[in-house]
Amino acid sequence: MKKFLSILLVLAMIFSLAACSNNGDQATVGDANANAPNVKVEKKVIKVTTKFVDDEQTAISLKKVVEAVNARSNGSLELQLFTGGILPIGKDGMEQVVQGSDWILVDGINFLGDYIPDYNAVTGPFLYQTFDEYFAMMKTPLVQNLNKQAEEKGIKVLSLDWVFGFRSMMTKKPIKAPADMKGLNIRVPTSQLYTYTIEAMGGNPIAMPYPDTYAALQQGVIDGVEGSIMTYYGTKQYENVKEYSVTNHLLGVSAVVISPKVWNSLTEEQRTILEEEFQKGMQDNLAETIKLEKEYEVKLKELGVNFHQVDADAFLKAAAPVYTKFDKWTPGIYEEILKELDKIKQNK
Repeated sequence: MKKFLSILLVLAMIFSLAACSNNGDQATVGDANANAPNVKVEKKVIKVTTKFVDDEQTAISLKKVVEAVNARSNGSLELQLFTGGILPIGKDGMEQVVQGSDWILVDGINFLGDYIPDYNAVTGPFLYQTFDEYFAMMKTPLVQNLNKQAEEKGIKVLSLDWVFGFRSMMTKKPIKAPADMKGLNIRVPTSQLYTYTIEAMGGNPIAMPYPDTYAALQQGVIDGVEGSIMTYYGTKQYENVKEYSVTNHLLGVSAVVISPKVWNSLTEEQRTILEEEFQKGMQDNLAETIKLEKEYEVKLKELGVNFHQVDADAFLKAAAPVYTKFDKWTPGIYEEILKELDKIKQNK
């Protein structure tokens, strides 16, 4: 009998040691008290999905975020980055967030607008001339209220500040005021907001895939395209058109969102890590974007491109009708945005 009990005791010790050595998908987190026992926390795996491809700045900055979060969390968090739309993005990606999937989506704010339409209003045409003006708007009670509404719809907004540049005009002639746009055929993506914006600016919007624009410019089908300075340089449109008018009519910016259900399942430490590292990533993305824009401006000028400043106030007034074409926007939202923007400019 004693021999039998001894065997049982030995087996119990073996199984105990095996369990201690096999952490599996668990992370060991030490207590602040060195003498306190370690606490095992289940590893949380979250997929991060975005439309940006690996060599685009936003994707590069997101990779840094993922690496930093995984390192700081001591194994309790594992972010997995999927670029180039490998996993669902846009509307489908936002639906995953709303359904409570272990998912972080980095994509256009317009997809938030599918749930809270006023998000599209605060990213509408000709509102901002600098990134700082936009960042200040995102901190206003107006936008913070939109974030609260989004959370009620199943979307926790971690950031609205991942910018990738203003969109301006690349044309065959200089543009300084809305009158200069008259009669110009301008390529736009298939989007009501872009179509209404170009119409308000005085041009004729022509929807077509961007890869077709190079030949369309050469053949005279269109007179220009709109896009960021990095698009201008990267797609070599300077070979077709030499006039770049800095309208800054729309801002390219992404939101970072997660399900409130997933967010609330995380520890306070994990939430802090995510908030801090996505903020650092935003700053890295911003700094590199500004740097590249400056570098490309120099290179474009060396290639014979002429840069033109425009009458921003004239374009802002011309764009006002755009804000009346969306019946799902809150009545008076445009006027409210302008009041906030005026405060921002006065506080510079």
